[in-house]
Amino acid sequence: MEELALMIPILSIVGFFVLIIYLRRFQNIERMAMIEKGVGPDQFKNSSDASGTLRFALLLIGVGLGFLLGYFLDRNFDMEEVGYFSMLFLCGGFGLAAAYIIEEKKAKARE
Repeated sequence: MEELALMIPILSIVGFFVLIIYLRRFQNIERMAMIEKGVGPDQFKNSSDASGTLRFALLLIGVGLGFLLGYFLDRNFDMEEVGYFSMLFLCGGFGLAAAYIIEEKKAKARE
C-alpha cells in the first residue's frame, strides 16, 4: 500500500510534464503546417488582453475578502462552515461583477 501512495504523486508529475511536452509538440506541428500553407508568422503572436488578468485579480480579492468575512462570522456568530462558503461565493461574485463593470466601461470608452 505504501508503494501505491508513493507512486501516485510521481506518476502525476511525470504525466503533467509529458502532457506539456505533447502540447508543445502538437502546437509546433500545427504552426509548421500553417507556414506550409502560406500563413505568416504574425498570426502566431499572442495579443495581450488585460481583461482576463483583471477578472482573475478581482476574483481573488473577492475570495480573500470572503474568507476574512467568513472568519468574522464564524468567530462572532458561531456559523462554522456556512459563514465561510456564503461569504466566499458572495464576495467572489462581487469581484466578478466589478470586473464586468470595469470591462464594460472600457469598452464604451473605446467606442
